[in-house]
Amino acid sequence: MKPTRIVVAYSGGLDTSVMVRWLIERRNAEVITVTGDLGQKKELAGAKEKALKTGALKAYIIDARKEFVEGYVFPALKASALYEGSYPMATSLGRPLLAKLLVDVARKENATLVAHGATGKGNDQVRFEVSVAALAPEINVLAPLREWEFKSREEEIAYAKQHKIPVTATVANPYSIDQNLWGTSVECGVLEDPAAEAPEDAFQSTVSPQDAPNEPEYVEIAFRQGIPVGLNGSAVDPVTLIQTLNEIGGAHGVGRLDLIENRLVGIKSREVYETPAASILHFAHTELERLTLDRSVFQMKYRLAGEYATLIYDGLWFSPLRKAMEAFVDETQKPVTGDVKVKLLKGSVSISGRSSVHSLYNEKLATYTEEDTFDHNASSGFIKIFGLPVKTYHQVQREAAEASTTPSKAKEAEAVS
Repeated sequence: MKPTRIVVAYSGGLDTSVMVRWLIERRNAEVITVTGDLGQKKELAGAKEKALKTGALKAYIIDARKEFVEGYVFPALKASALYEGSYPMATSLGRPLLAKLLVDVARKENATLVAHGATGKGNDQVRFEVSVAALAPEINVLAPLREWEFKSREEEIAYAKQHKIPVTATVANPYSIDQNLWGTSVECGVLEDPAAEAPEDAFQSTVSPQDAPNEPEYVEIAFRQGIPVGLNGSAVDPVTLIQTLNEIGGAHGVGRLDLIENRLVGIKSREVYETPAASILHFAHTELERLTLDRSVFQMKYRLAGEYATLIYDGLWFSPLRKAMEAFVDETQKPVTGDVKVKLLKGSVSISGRSSVHSLYNEKLATYTEEDTFDHNASSGFIKIFGLPVKTYHQVQREAAEASTTPSKAKEAEAVS
């Protein structure tokens, strides 16, 4: 019987390492692994050799960092997309691109099956499968973690040891870590107790704010139409810009998040994230928008930002609604060009200055000095008209209340007779 050819999204972590061997044994499969380089560091080291040693027929390592930043990260940044107001969604943004890479390799290798290592109660299973369905409805998706016999990470570790599969996870160090340029997510182990403080060994790339330098560091970021294009006066390519901000921000303890978040599948999870560059860029981008966007545009954009973020988090990157919202976002970003200076200190990011040729700030209108050109007398008429609906409403309610407590003339006449 001819082996089934399956293309596997391979991170080199515990789940996908075990999955390669399991698919070969249980499905008589020819396994081809695909690892997308989105800026992760530890996972890439020896990934190809590990996949082949585990039994893969071929192992693709694809440098997708530039595509990830320009095609996924920057659109989300321009949209101010933070899930539940906090999470920059490093993992969520990477999954649709990884699904695209899976599809590309599957078509190249004439495979009709792809597989991912997402669990049956996580969000990633949705992101992978919905994205593959959108890009290649003819390709079927396998999710081994939903069907295999292992009930815990400890059992997977035992299987890996039995089959001499090299993995970094141990019973003593059970963290599940996912990393890319936009951030690192850490879960499992002691982190499953929301009452427990996250231990220092859970953090991979940031120093503790209390151990960060006592002196602040200033960083100036140049934006062009909502996209960061320079650091400290020099033009920088997108990948280098994010890498540099991760290093600078991580050294100052910036970007640590400890969140209880609402998963798409209906449960709450506790996640620890490290997002130095994302935290700095989202903060700076918002400050520049405050300076350059009209009040109504700014407020509408931020009302929609949560919806945009939820679409990404829920795995709907390729949906027509996200595409339509992206068109709105791109229109809002046309004036978002300028420079923002931020101060990094002990885990915090604060504003130190901002400027733009599209600035809507007019000092002569805002000042309280003798240079003030604002027409104060115009405010009286404005307030009367602006407040007229509220004034009218309360007048009517007061009169209605008074009428309900005053006997009518008919009732008074009836009482006399």
